Amino acid sequence: QVHLVESGGGSVQSGGSLKLSCAASTYTNFRHCMGWFRQAPGKEREGVAVIDSDGNINYADSVKGRFTISQDNAKNTLYLQMNSLNAEDTAMYYCAASSLRSLCYNEYKNPRIFGYWGQGTQVTVSS
Repeated sequence: QVHLVESGGGSVQSGGSLKLSCAASTYTNFRHCMGWFRQAPGKEREGVAVIDSDGNINYADSVKGRFTISQDNAKNTLYLQMNSLNAEDTAMYYCAASSLRSLCYNEYKNPRIFGYWGQGTQVTVSS
């Protein structure tokens, strides 16, 4: 079992930055693939970024060049640095973990490959 707890959300003006963190209860085989998703009201959950245990990273086109995913194995923590935020980035952001490393890079948009989820942290960007 993996428990994930996100933090770092908040309100920021357009053009601003936030850094999200996801603390994992354990860094084991359940976390071969770690990702960030977001969900805005009335919209489907969207894969934002993913990193696998080999360090391979993938991003949604909408955040490439603005968001950076990283992890600190010593701290059992996943991060999402978000720069140049705009109103379209407003959403609840979720951390997710999966044991399916082989699917991680190409299936990062598919929430069904992730078996563990955090409770979410709200990001609100005002224009």
